[in-house]
Amino acid sequence: MGSHDKDSTEAISSVPTPTTPPGRDGLNAILTHPRRAVIALDFDGTLAPIVADPEQARAHPDALAALAALAPKVAAVTVITGRPADVAVRHGGFDSVAGLERLVVLGHYGAERWEGGTVTAPEPHPGVAAVRAELPRAIERAGASHGTWIEEKGRAVAVHTRRADDPQAAFDALREPLTDLATRHGLIVEPGRLVLELRPPGMDKGVALLEHVRETGAEAVLYAGDDLGDLPAFAAVDKLRSDGTPGLLVCSGSAEVTELAERADLVVDGPAGVVHLLRALADQLD
Repeated sequence: MGSHDKDSTEAISSVPTPTTPPGRDGLNAILTHPRRAVIALDFDGTLAPIVADPEQARAHPDALAALAALAPKVAAVTVITGRPADVAVRHGGFDSVAGLERLVVLGHYGAERWEGGTVTAPEPHPGVAAVRAELPRAIERAGASHGTWIEEKGRAVAVHTRRADDPQAAFDALREPLTDLATRHGLIVEPGRLVLELRPPGMDKGVALLEHVRETGAEAVLYAGDDLGDLPAFAAVDKLRSDGTPGLLVCSGSAEVTELAERADLVVDGPAGVVHLLRALADQLD
């Protein structure tokens, strides 16, 4: 083993170790050539703890410092979220910290882009307004109105059941009728952690991640997420790996969603675990 290989092995031992060979290869590539690596992260449940009211969600107290420490050492740090981009920026505080000047936030699953204080986005899908008008009645007909509430997201609309008497039962009762409603107006339903989001088709976190990796010319990628909406991004990393680009899949673990943990190379303990990983990477790259 040469000195370079020895250094890489020691680097891997200083951060949480992935449980899979592809994950270890991805981490090794990030640590060996960080200036060619993209670090991409979901927001809710990954950088910010899940709360009953999404308007009260805020980034983990140590997230900004960890991101600011890591960002100058890699090719790009990017947040990919289902939220509107400017909302994620505001709730994350991303525009208030030195070191994050090059941060990119891809909102609405990549349909919106925040960069340098400016949001760019296409025209809204007309089906969103139609669904918005019919949604209260659809929820009432499903018998799930008590404790269920609607979140306005501009280019999408989301129905939350976390406050219902039986959150999972309300979620299950709404899934089929809301899928029917979305389909009639040319939208899709994105299920999440006790939330159903009705949004335009054609863009997801996987598409957004692939486009961003190609745009940056990255040669390694880390993606961290916690929810079903992150599965397309996991699939995108799998595709990149099959094409020769190393990648590391990180799950911000929770008891509510297990699919990501089963596919991840590394499972950490929620947003606090994600922050610890980011900080460890930044420290190692020093």
